Amino acid sequence: MTGSRHLRSRLAALYAGLLLGSGLVLLVVADLPLTETGRVQRVQSPGAPAPVRSVSNLPEVLHYSAIALAVLAVVSLALGWLVADRALRPLRAITAAARAVSASSLGERLSLRGSYAEFRELGDTMNGLFARLEAAFESQRHFVANASHELRTPLAAERTVLQVALADPDATADSLRAACRQVLDLGEQQERLISALLTLAVSQRGLRDREPFDLAEVTARVVDARRAEADRQGVRVETSLGPSAAAGDPALAESLVANLVDNAIRHNVAGGRVRVAAGAAAGLPTLFVANDGPVIAPGEVGRLLEPFQQLDGERTRHGGGHGLGLAIVAAVAAAHGAGLTVLARPAGGLEVTVTFRP
Repeated sequence: MTGSRHLRSRLAALYAGLLLGSGLVLLVVADLPLTETGRVQRVQSPGAPAPVRSVSNLPEVLHYSAIALAVLAVVSLALGWLVADRALRPLRAITAAARAVSASSLGERLSLRGSYAEFRELGDTMNGLFARLEAAFESQRHFVANASHELRTPLAAERTVLQVALADPDATADSLRAACRQVLDLGEQQERLISALLTLAVSQRGLRDREPFDLAEVTARVVDARRAEADRQGVRVETSLGPSAAAGDPALAESLVANLVDNAIRHNVAGGRVRVAAGAAAGLPTLFVANDGPVIAPGEVGRLLEPFQQLDGERTRHGGGHGLGLAIVAAVAAAHGAGLTVLARPAGGLEVTVTFRP
């Protein structure tokens, strides 16, 4: 409140000074015509010359003007203080609301109806800020809860495998090796999850620097590294690549392409196809990935862009996925300022288009 009182005092002094100055000018203009100066001849005895002296009403005018100015000064200060207090009342409400906001009370909103347009605009801006913070905190809480659950599951599985192996009195070298292999597999699963979480976090942080890269080269490198996995899954990968100069973070862009291709292969059907195209469309570097697969309701597409969301709505994994692929794609696209379009194909599968900036 100290800063608010200081501003209120200055505004009150400003209002009072303007009103007092206007009153002073008014008094001067009004008093000048009333000022009279003349010569008065006093009556004397017969035969003696009458003395003459000058008279003026200026002292009386100045006296009453000083009284009027004193009264006007007091009234001006009082009115200036009241006007400044009323004008700054919405600002104090905004300050109090901002101080009261915490992670648990971001749902509060300012209501400044009837105040000045500038304060209403400031209040709307603050409400928008509170709404964005509330959404960010809610998303963070949801993400942390899901991440902790996903990390806890393989840890519990590891502990179970080890406890069973240690509790078996007839354990052999082969059975212990099998238990160790299970633990190693679960450890690799955790590594993949942590790597995906780190990629998601880096993507959501945004880009600090932009570097030029060729989207087609990145796509070709990703597809070549996954052809063997596609062959094992019985999925045919078709590519159409052309020069497409883009700018951004090449590592994050490669992660985006990798997640799209991995999802297209993993969530496919035997004998299905994956179509990958990278090139210039309308002068912009564009990536297109489409796959065959299960039919997805159009209303479910938005949900799949959220972290830890699976095709069937459950937390079960498809081929080792964690439901982070499309979330990473969305985050990387947002970090690059790229356009992202995800459409459910009527015959099954998805079509994803990412348009980068050159």
